[in-house]
Amino acid sequence: MSRETIVVVGAGLAGARAVEALRERGYVGRLVLVGAEPYRPYERPNLSKSFLVGDSTLEELFVHPDGWYADHDVELLLDETVSGLDAGAHRVRFKDREAIAYDRALLATGSAPRRLAVTGADLPGVLQLRTIDDSNRLRDALTAAGRVAVVGGGWIGCEVAAAARTLGAEVTLLAPEDLPLVRVLGHEMGALYRDLHAEHGVDLRLGTGVEAVAGIEKAEGVVTATGELVPADVVVLGVGAVPRDELAREAGLVVGDGVVVDEHLRTSDPDVFAAGDVAAAWNVTLGRRLRVEHWANAREQGPVAAANMLGEPTPWGELPYFYSDQYDVGMEYRGHGAGADRVVVRGDLAARELVAFWLAGSRVVVAMNVNVWDQGEALEALLRRGADVDPARLSDPAVPLDEV
Repeated sequence: MSRETIVVVGAGLAGARAVEALRERGYVGRLVLVGAEPYRPYERPNLSKSFLVGDSTLEELFVHPDGWYADHDVELLLDETVSGLDAGAHRVRFKDREAIAYDRALLATGSAPRRLAVTGADLPGVLQLRTIDDSNRLRDALTAAGRVAVVGGGWIGCEVAAAARTLGAEVTLLAPEDLPLVRVLGHEMGALYRDLHAEHGVDLRLGTGVEAVAGIEKAEGVVTATGELVPADVVVLGVGAVPRDELAREAGLVVGDGVVVDEHLRTSDPDVFAAGDVAAAWNVTLGRRLRVEHWANAREQGPVAAANMLGEPTPWGELPYFYSDQYDVGMEYRGHGAGADRVVVRGDLAARELVAFWLAGSRVVVAMNVNVWDQGEALEALLRRGADVDPARLSDPAVPLDEV
């Protein structure tokens, strides 16, 4: 009798954590992990932070040490292109190798940078950031560049702008919104990051659309919606990401904003699961479907998918979490801001040492600690408690968080 086979498509953090959990939970069947890049699974956050500026090494990015996959009998197929998922026949097809039959499959294909649909966006010198190779190319370009234009005021755009300034480049950041990060953080916290970048010498062009990338043989700048030319030696696009759900679509799985999965990360096909950036998952804690493109989501969903693939019902209910480091300001964000109608600040906003709370009515739905590092567990507990709070006590640092 042949062994069962599980195939994990996508050798990022979610895929790596899934195969680790499968072995830890006693799965002894054939286990195949397929990646499109030539690198074994690695974590992406530092590609726009310490690795980008040269403060951390390649080896520090990897999820597991060299040899771990062989030691745990995981077939690691790198630099491979999956050409299709035949859900009816239970087969994963490849561009350059024979198909592999599976009993269960996990789609952990992640997301891809969104392209900017303007003239010149494909010129040499226009860069995006997703992979190790992207980060290496970007570091070299930022180091050599005198002037850098960053298009996009989200997390990638802001972190790349900070890295470019750290590496000595002149930086212009352009975004259609009136503040950086305003879509996630709102105006009060967005203003914190606007002022932070301005203090570090970034030329902020906010409320500014981009009509084209200027240049003939290479990028020479960007043209704004008002026709102004912003000169640049390097143009970095940080305009969001899209789920890599092509395999699921072609296989006939239900897809919305990503691959639609239930609270057990199971797709519309009972033998196919999805995790990480690509998964639009039902979160039992929040009572809503979310697709989250952050490190912690991939890290935690991989093991949940593994448990469910082994028939051990494990619902997904982690609170969204992400972090960012820009210059000397670090932050952690927990929760989901749907329905939030006010922000309460505990600490010193001017000194950028604070915890910000987003409230929906009198209930805390998001907590963000900025340069405050000893309250993570208390903040998580407060969010999960879901109780009504007194905003005055919430803003008072003298009141313990478990007493607000």
